[in-house]
Amino acid sequence: MSASTTLSDGLIVAKRNLIKIKRVPDILVFTTMSPIMFVLLFAYVFGGAIDEEGGGAAYREFLIAGIFAQTVVFGATFTGYGLAQDVEKGIIDRFRSLPMSPSAVLAGRTFSDVLYNVITLVVMALTGLIVGWRINTSFLDAVIGFGLLLVFAYAISWIMAWIGMLVPSPEVVNNASFVVIFPITFIANTFVPLSTLPGPLKAFAEWNPVSTVTQAARERFGNIVPEAQATEATSWALQHPEVYTLLWAAVVLIIFVPLANAQYRRSTSR
Repeated sequence: MSASTTLSDGLIVAKRNLIKIKRVPDILVFTTMSPIMFVLLFAYVFGGAIDEEGGGAAYREFLIAGIFAQTVVFGATFTGYGLAQDVEKGIIDRFRSLPMSPSAVLAGRTFSDVLYNVITLVVMALTGLIVGWRINTSFLDAVIGFGLLLVFAYAISWIMAWIGMLVPSPEVVNNASFVVIFPITFIANTFVPLSTLPGPLKAFAEWNPVSTVTQAARERFGNIVPEAQATEATSWALQHPEVYTLLWAAVVLIIFVPLANAQYRRSTSR
């Protein structure tokens, strides 16, 4: 089928996924509540302890980009969960029987989850502004910063799409995602400067794409703390965070878009 047909069918599937927000508003409520809690807990519970002299103000500037990165990564897991649920209920078999592009189901799912992440980022940004976070650069820089976060999340969503087509149930997707994503988002510069990590963890964190997308967002938002910056950019990845993030996202898409679509064609109801 043509690219225009795939795009048209994909938008219809995305619309179907977004309608769930209206029919099941709990999805949106709990999607946004978790990051708000993270912002408030880290800003006020840990911020004062880490930044005693400034009362946590400097730490909140440092923190928000890391919270953004962690949240969009976890938000991408909805792709895998939603697809696994559709396979389990036999909806994927119904899609396969329709005269539509095979790629449209996964394209529509990943696109709708990017929109979920947009909503979440808006809510988090407003929460950040309330606790004292500010964008200290231009409007264009801010847009690029948020764009990098969404591109990164979109790449992760294709990994999760492949997993969602592969594993036996939505619950397994949730558990497997948590086991892998939780340490990856913490062994990074999301919540603490890399200089505080021991040697092996610091080496891993320097090349962790979560670190680079966080660093890129901080630079675009103007939230770089001079003391942390002096010890952060020790690897090529952190010296060129935007380039590394985009290269990593491109490699992931090149690998996992075909893998996810191939697994979609092989999957059957469970």
